[in-house]
Amino acid sequence: MPASPARSDPTDRATADTVIRADALSKRFGTVTAVDDVSFAVPRGTTMALLGANGAGKTTTIAMLLGLLLPTSGRVEVLGFDMIRERHRAMPQVNFSSPYVDLPRRLTVKQTLGFFARLYGVPDVRRRVADLAHELELGALLTRSVGSLSAGQKTRVALAKALINAPKVLFLDEPTASLDPDTGDWMRSYLEAYQRDSGCAILLASHNMAEVERLCHDVAMMRAGEIVDRGPPAQLIARYGRVNLEEVFLDIARARNGADGASERPGALVS
Repeated sequence: MPASPARSDPTDRATADTVIRADALSKRFGTVTAVDDVSFAVPRGTTMALLGANGAGKTTTIAMLLGLLLPTSGRVEVLGFDMIRERHRAMPQVNFSSPYVDLPRRLTVKQTLGFFARLYGVPDVRRRVADLAHELELGALLTRSVGSLSAGQKTRVALAKALINAPKVLFLDEPTASLDPDTGDWMRSYLEAYQRDSGCAILLASHNMAEVERLCHDVAMMRAGEIVDRGPPAQLIARYGRVNLEEVFLDIARARNGADGASERPGALVS
């Protein structure tokens, strides 16, 4: 696997390169504010992490970015398209992976990947499925039903599904969950190489802080629906006087040693 690219400060990227933009994004469920005035941008060819404890608002934010939830207020653009009015124009170039979203259990892996390839209008479906099976080492699984796979195997198939249309924007929720350390490391190397070769922008939600330190150019730390701190992993670690991002995460999640006026109000109910 090729060496990973050097990390760069996303604030140095030209505004024209921005492919994911959230502007004053908020979501309320009755009296509960799940996401509160969140703004950020993700440039082309970079990876940004949304981090926070359960209930911080990460999943709700990603659902709004994908157009699955309507924001109470604010605006989302992906690839320059408004995700409320023009979602259909963005989605052919976007994909998503999560080990917590079930794929069709009775279909084989080959049938599943073929179905999603046709759904996205991928030309030469057979060739694309074969190429991904080779790249992600899924050949031995192609004739097995998705329901018969282990958790780690399902994670690999979910990533293959997310790459089936060679997306320009990729949303990843715990992309290496249930993978053993060796396979997880291999998968991270694959994602780095894919991003380098394609210029894909990635928004990542993960509880694996070592993974975030390795993959991400930018990190947004969420608590109680707000972004309470943000920066490249090395800058956050230095700012909090810690040795790694996991310690920073714990400081913010537990509202200790808060930097930049982090909010002290209790967490929301939506993760």
